[in-house]
Amino acid sequence: MSESGGLRTFAVIMDKGDEAVERLNHFAAREEVSGAGLTAVGACREATLGYFDRQAGDYLDIPVGEQSEVLSLVGDIATHEGRPALHAHAVLGHRDGSTTGGHLKRLTVWPTLEVLVTETPTRLRKKVDPEVGLALIDLDQGP
Repeated sequence: MSESGGLRTFAVIMDKGDEAVERLNHFAAREEVSGAGLTAVGACREATLGYFDRQAGDYLDIPVGEQSEVLSLVGDIATHEGRPALHAHAVLGHRDGSTTGGHLKRLTVWPTLEVLVTETPTRLRKKVDPEVGLALIDLDQGP
C-alpha cells in the first residue's frame, strides 16, 4: 500500500485458486474502502461473466470454462447497504486469440491476478434504481 494526499493505493496480488470477486470484496471490507477504482491483469482457469438483459432485468451468464488471459479488468468499489460493492467488467483472451467480455460475476485465478486499487477522493454509494433493478452509484446521497 502507498498513500498520497490521504488517498491510498493498494496492490492486491492473488494466487492460484483464489476467487477474485470474493477476495476483492473481503479486501475492501477489511481496509474500509468506500470508494475506489481498480484495474487488473493476470489469468484465470475459469470464470463467469454476465450480460445485462434489459428485458429480463437480470444478468445472463457467460461461462468461460478454459484457461484465459485477463486482458483487461476495470471497475470500481462503492458501498451498498453499508458493505463494499464491487462492479467490474473483464475481457478474457483465449488460446486462439478470441475474447469474451462482460460483467465480472466470478473468476478463479490461475496463476495470478494483479489488481491495483486506488481510492477516490469521494465516498461512492450505491442505491437501487427501481426502473433498472440494479444498485447504481448515486452521487446525490449524503455522507
